[in-house]
Amino acid sequence: MLNQQTISILHSLKLFGMARGFEGRLADPKQAELSHAEFVGLLVQDEKTYRDNLRLRRLLKKAKLRQEAALEDIDYGASRGLNQQVILEMANPQWVAAHRNVLLSGPAGIGKSYIACALGNSAARAGYTVLYLRAPRLFETLQQSRGDGSHLKTLARLSRVQLLIIDDFLLTPLADWERRDFLEVVEDRYQLGATIITSQCPISDWHPNIGDPTLADAICDRLLHNAYKIELRGDSMRIKSPAGNRKNERKETIVNDSRLS
Repeated sequence: MLNQQTISILHSLKLFGMARGFEGRLADPKQAELSHAEFVGLLVQDEKTYRDNLRLRRLLKKAKLRQEAALEDIDYGASRGLNQQVILEMANPQWVAAHRNVLLSGPAGIGKSYIACALGNSAARAGYTVLYLRAPRLFETLQQSRGDGSHLKTLARLSRVQLLIIDDFLLTPLADWERRDFLEVVEDRYQLGATIITSQCPISDWHPNIGDPTLADAICDRLLHNAYKIELRGDSMRIKSPAGNRKNERKETIVNDSRLS
């Protein structure tokens, strides 16, 4: 009876991880060998793990990543000019804290979006806020925000994300307002947030394809400064790997509460 009251109190205090751990550990005879301090310490760890998992779920949900991608599942066997050492370096998400950009270019189907989402997944698991947007959707959102008066709020929201992923940049020529809005996004994030941009257009051709030379100068200067530049080449990965058997299709796993027990 006393144990049930304890569990009820833990729930009322919103210590759900501790309540679950307390109930589970009472059913384990081995827990009787622990000292009081050890038992309480494990319950505290149960609560921390529970909260870490909740935060991770929220971060991954808000990130809206296009694919369930993971860095450990990236295929280095395909001949596409991908430097494994660079990706291994970026597995440490300190580059996000250092506000470094990642620019990915290459033909359609070469794996740009997958790598971008894998980096986003890694950053979210390290506790950073992430947001994935395709460039057409980004510009559509910005245009709609002008109409409903929330343009400045939308720009501010984009500036606060610690890692912003913009996929399929320069699929079509930019309109003048798109160039100006994109400069605002890039300027607001310069040395304040990390940005990943993928494009079928080679990085060396971004300047002329952006259009207006003055705006292109400003945009490229901010994007290219201290950035990782990954330029892929080769045939589409989709041709080589049937949709049903792709190694890249990997289920996300949340840390099991019992792992740290």
